[in-house]
Amino acid sequence: MAKAILDPHKLRVGLALGGGSARGWAHIGVIRALEEAGVRPDIVCGTSIGSLVGAAYAAGELDRLERWALELRIRDAIGLMDVSFGGGALKGDRIVEFFRRNWSDRSIETLGLPFAAVATSLNTGAEVWLRSGSTLDAVRASIALPGVFAPVRWEGSFLVDGGLVNPVPVSLARAMGADIVIAVDLASDILGRRFRAAPRAEAPVGTAQKWMRELRDTIRASDADESRDDAAMPSLMNVLASCMDIVQVRIARSRLAGEPPDVIVAPRLAHLRMFDFHCAKEAIEEGHLAVERVAHDLAALNAPPS
Repeated sequence: MAKAILDPHKLRVGLALGGGSARGWAHIGVIRALEEAGVRPDIVCGTSIGSLVGAAYAAGELDRLERWALELRIRDAIGLMDVSFGGGALKGDRIVEFFRRNWSDRSIETLGLPFAAVATSLNTGAEVWLRSGSTLDAVRASIALPGVFAPVRWEGSFLVDGGLVNPVPVSLARAMGADIVIAVDLASDILGRRFRAAPRAEAPVGTAQKWMRELRDTIRASDADESRDDAAMPSLMNVLASCMDIVQVRIARSRLAGEPPDVIVAPRLAHLRMFDFHCAKEAIEEGHLAVERVAHDLAALNAPPS
């Protein structure tokens, strides 16, 4: 790929990282490929999983996050789940506490790069830009997928996943001062995917046990055969995930049409399910390939006017 694409003294490059659950590990590959091409973002913002990877990058912790993601196994993902009886299937506390123990929580204002996360106010439906205060709290709010993670209290309101209002936060990158915005859309190819729920016998279990069983089934279904025409009825978690996909894709298409980025990177990871966090190697490699596919668009940003 061509080197030294952009002159950082003339242009402020913003990186807008979209939401997409486990597909979000692709953001790591995207960042690596951009840097190899000579593009080092001056501003980074993210929605949902994009806020997690973006925060790690802004804090100079991307190497450590990548190592952890690559070592993640199915049992590790299950171990980070904590059942909730209010607001969502999972509280999300165990995940946040894991990061608090292993990464220092800095205020957003002190990060190495300007950073912001997108969340949604459950009270008003408004888009909320989190640009100050605890980085981990901002990320926790941005990833609070409705029905899956419990909402987060923030300044008198409840916040949930930013993908409900701004799945690929180009507008936020512009507001933060970016002259050029490179957007990463993780959902460009997901609407046509098949459900991969495998048939199973139902047993009379309690609510908490049923939630955990469905979560485990969702994670472990990665090897299910998609070629079957007689697909079983999808699980509740698959239905929730697919509904969120539809909402985010439709909103993203509308927002990107009205607020177009200068370059859009679109990893092709529709086959990954919501909780396939153990597939980091595949996602990171596809993120790298996705940047290579738009190398011409990146190079055109610095081309002299005709």
